[in-house]
Amino acid sequence: MASRLANRPSSSNTNNLEATELARLVRQAALEEGFDAVRIVAPDAIESAAGHLASFIAEGRHATMDWMAETAERRGDPRVLWPDVRSVIMLAMNYGPEHDPLANLAFPDRAAISVYAQNRDYHDVIKGKLKTVAQKFASRAGADVKVFVDTAPVMEKPLAEKAGLGWQGKHTNLVSRKFGSWLFLGSIFTTAELVADEAESDHCGSCRACLDICPTNAFPAPYQLDARRCISYLTIEHKGTIPEEFRRPIGNRIYGCDDCLAVCPWNKFAETAREAKLKARDDLKAPSIADLLALDDTSFRQHFAGSPIKRIGRDRFVRNVLIAAGNSGLAELSAHCDPLLADPSPLVRAMAVWATAELADAGTLRHKAGHHLESEADPVVRAEWTRALDRQTLQETI
Repeated sequence: MASRLANRPSSSNTNNLEATELARLVRQAALEEGFDAVRIVAPDAIESAAGHLASFIAEGRHATMDWMAETAERRGDPRVLWPDVRSVIMLAMNYGPEHDPLANLAFPDRAAISVYAQNRDYHDVIKGKLKTVAQKFASRAGADVKVFVDTAPVMEKPLAEKAGLGWQGKHTNLVSRKFGSWLFLGSIFTTAELVADEAESDHCGSCRACLDICPTNAFPAPYQLDARRCISYLTIEHKGTIPEEFRRPIGNRIYGCDDCLAVCPWNKFAETAREAKLKARDDLKAPSIADLLALDDTSFRQHFAGSPIKRIGRDRFVRNVLIAAGNSGLAELSAHCDPLLADPSPLVRAMAVWATAELADAGTLRHKAGHHLESEADPVVRAEWTRALDRQTLQETI
């Protein structure tokens, strides 16, 4: 998202403040607002990024995220997004967890939610603080400014690397020697001419921990990501049923995936989250799968008010929870899946069939199929029933 916060004279009039003084002012304002690092980069510093993005899209690795292709030109060059920009101020906020983000994976009755989504929606947190910093800067610099947070067509990670906030690791996320892999990013575009900081170099070395831990092999090579195989994409951006090959590898990850971030060795040198504004909600640290399966649209909206999870909607969310239920191996969760076999949403019904097939015995599965299949009109749901019954028959003949 972007906001135009000032309409002032161009960078030729900076109220006689030197560029170095302006940089000092913006850093001070940013630290006062809770940002942990601030660096400056020239808007033409990421010339190679456009080519990498074009290859990523040409190979189809952006999956169904069509907006990436539609905004590729603006995304590849900040000057296309805003021709008047002369400097980009990159800001980072540490959201390092105070607990082991992978601990929940060992508890099949509990769901794992990505660390960043256990807090308030970071878009709201970052955007408000960016506006405050940008307004202070603009009033002193006499320059125009715009702020951007994630959803705008800005390649924040390449810009952050060139600004010196960190480097893009082999998992394609930003890594910092001070904060590890746990950084929220935001940017302030300005017409003011500021002195750029030095870029950060790559410190991954021979380590490939982030590549090896990926449950779905989403990294075809170091520094390359195939979103079609990424659990974060599948549980958040993907709108349909989860492809069958990824259902079991997803485990109990119901929103995003922290595996590649959490194993980064640089995390052990990183400072942990210190601000209450980034503290995880207690009810999102290890939520009960059974409780989450009971959410209807109203209770879902109420439960996730102010959370980024709310944006994917109840049906996609419950789809994810059903995958976790099916992977739990806990027969008692089958009863919690039963009502969802008749859910108004075909997406939910389809995944309820899969979860039931994973948890119920052969006789119970056939009984449920006899109750639901004849009246089922949706072809995707019917196909799930057919596959489930065929698998059960095959297992009985082996």
